Amino acid sequence: MSHLGDQEKLRTALSLHQAGKLDQAAALYRQLISGDPKNIYALHYLGVVEASRGNFAQAESFMGRSVAQAPPNVQFVENYATVLFEMGKYRPALEVSQRGLQLDRANVALLYICAISLYKLKEFEEALLLFDKLLLLTPDHVAALNERGSVLAAIKKYDAALAGFDKALALQPRYAEAHLNKGNVFGALKRYDEAFAAYDAALALNPNLATAWAGRGNVLRALKRYNEASLAYDKALSLNPDLVEAWLGRANNMAGRGSYDEALLTYDKALALDPDLAEAWLGRGTMLTEFRRYDEALAACNRAVELKHDLNYAAGARLMAKLYLCDWTNLETDTARLLSAIRAQVPASSPFSLLAIPSSAHDQLQCASLYVQDQPAFSALWRGEVYPHDRIRLAYLSYDFHEHAVAYLTAGLFEHHDKSRFETTAISFGPDLDSPMRRRLRAAFEHFIDVGHQSDEEIADLVRRYEIDVAVDLMGLTGQNRLAVLARRAAPIQVNYLGYSGTTAASYMDYIIADPTIIPEDQCEFYAEQVVWLPESFMVNDNLRPISERTPTRAECGLPESAFVFCCFNNVYKLMPDTFQIWMRLLKATSGSVLWLSELNATAQANLRREAERCGVAAQRLVFAPRMAKTPDHLARQRQADLFLDTLPYNAHTTASDALWAGVPVVTCLGTTFAGRVAASLLKAIGLDELIAHSPHDYEALALKLAGDSSYLASVKERLARNRNRFPLFDTERSTRKIEAAYMMMWERYRRGETPGIRSGEAKPIRIA
Repeated sequence: MSHLGDQEKLRTALSLHQAGKLDQAAALYRQLISGDPKNIYALHYLGVVEASRGNFAQAESFMGRSVAQAPPNVQFVENYATVLFEMGKYRPALEVSQRGLQLDRANVALLYICAISLYKLKEFEEALLLFDKLLLLTPDHVAALNERGSVLAAIKKYDAALAGFDKALALQPRYAEAHLNKGNVFGALKRYDEAFAAYDAALALNPNLATAWAGRGNVLRALKRYNEASLAYDKALSLNPDLVEAWLGRANNMAGRGSYDEALLTYDKALALDPDLAEAWLGRGTMLTEFRRYDEALAACNRAVELKHDLNYAAGARLMAKLYLCDWTNLETDTARLLSAIRAQVPASSPFSLLAIPSSAHDQLQCASLYVQDQPAFSALWRGEVYPHDRIRLAYLSYDFHEHAVAYLTAGLFEHHDKSRFETTAISFGPDLDSPMRRRLRAAFEHFIDVGHQSDEEIADLVRRYEIDVAVDLMGLTGQNRLAVLARRAAPIQVNYLGYSGTTAASYMDYIIADPTIIPEDQCEFYAEQVVWLPESFMVNDNLRPISERTPTRAECGLPESAFVFCCFNNVYKLMPDTFQIWMRLLKATSGSVLWLSELNATAQANLRREAERCGVAAQRLVFAPRMAKTPDHLARQRQADLFLDTLPYNAHTTASDALWAGVPVVTCLGTTFAGRVAASLLKAIGLDELIAHSPHDYEALALKLAGDSSYLASVKERLARNRNRFPLFDTERSTRKIEAAYMMMWERYRRGETPGIRSGEAKPIRIA
């Protein structure tokens, strides 16, 4: 001290500080600093005042100036490290605490700050070592026991984590944060009833614990109780508007309920608070993909992977964003890394994304298994009873009962069902949009139930109350699926059909409807469901699909009048470089020909044109067909195409049916998985097996032969026109009877108490005559 007056002034300031008269104390501290800028006591305690007011930046400045001076003061170091930690400056907090420990190696407070800073920095093993050292010194340190449990939870040692929380609660039963952490672990383990109990215990002790409300919201969202989850997140944010985890949960909740605009805005709010939140970047990328803003989606997914390379599902989402852009840079490397992760049991991709890349049926099963394991498990609602119904109660579950490819295929099936044997119900959880197709579907079913605003639990209860015998899921592992309805074993027979080209890998799905082409016998082992073979194609078609009478001219379609027109109207993510190079060779070999594709996003079109030129083909020989509001008009314009070229490894499905229905021959190459064998199944069912190639080389040769031999192509078109009304593919009533025979077989086995053969290790398919 420079003189006795400053000492007295400091004592007065400290007394005022201790009495809670912070303004007066701060004024005296500032007076002292103005006279002596190096007054370590005034600097430090002014920092303490500012910290108590939440002014951490000022507190950091004052305390930092204080502790930088000699002699060091352990208490000052402890306070300074605490402020740095509260500011989220975990590395500086760690470094300051470590300097303090050089003065006092057994300082429990500094050990705690070091350990918890290491936890925040995700240096988990080092954090555990320090927590263990601290607890040797102070075994009953409740906060350390609790946070040590958090570290164990972070490395998925959940049993040890729960034991730590319980030990903390044994010492201090009213420790709300330990109840909160137990809730988080139970949530991660999908033990949702216990999670609710833990969060409720935390909130009973501290109703203003925002993180507990956010955790409760996360559990409700996992159960798809979206309305209740929204209320929980809103409560959390009313208590702490800057709680990033609540913003993230709220965004995920909005995305789950289909409110994509709100979800995107909410992800942006989370990122404004934490720009390095990988989960929010991934969510943002997913929403931008829904809006077809693929360039931005790729940038968001790239950022997510940069921040957290092992983030669940991020690598698959990133790869799909690239495929939407026809960005094939490093495609082989990206694909190899993704498959390597899946084979190492890492849930790196959604199952649907794996269908689009060269992957095996075993890879797809493994990916689907990882996805299903990540979903909640539930007790069965159906308990083994046999319903005494006069007619089989048959329900179809779908999001797509509107203007959608699945509806276009199945409308005739629903209309042709034998109502004397089947009582049909639609469980619709998609948008209730009035349209000709929606009205047609409503009329086709005896019961059409809109459950779009109901939770999975409510839908499952409804299926159980209706005593549905056979529940047919038309979604599989596509977006907007509600497999958690079937995970509750809502019906005695649960069937995977049509909407997803692969296994669900779910033990609660009993059968998958297929045919010998899409699932040959040697691949049945890669399906968790019992494979049921229909005698022709598994795919039902509607022979009442209208095609506009007027065919637009080639000029109206933007096509050269006399050119040979190759076409492919598949989704953009199905376009792969190897197949595209074959197409470019076909264009070069067929004078004046063009390739007619669906209109794509601007980046994808630019990338394809650039690739065409790299292959020696003029960019203008790629013609992009704009989207049409009415499907009958789109089918009519396809008549101007000469030959449909299929994609691999993911074939044309509905688009192949469209082309064949419109009279356009389809050339395909038989793939190695369900998704790559569908077009072959369709061609066999219409008597055009000769259009199925068994290698890329043969595919190219066959397409070239058809393009170069007009009489041969004409004969194929004539047979297609003749077979369209004579062969099984477009015989809706025949297909319906075969599908009904499959349902009857399943029902009879159920009545006899027989389980699907796959349950007993029998991988052979069941054949329907």
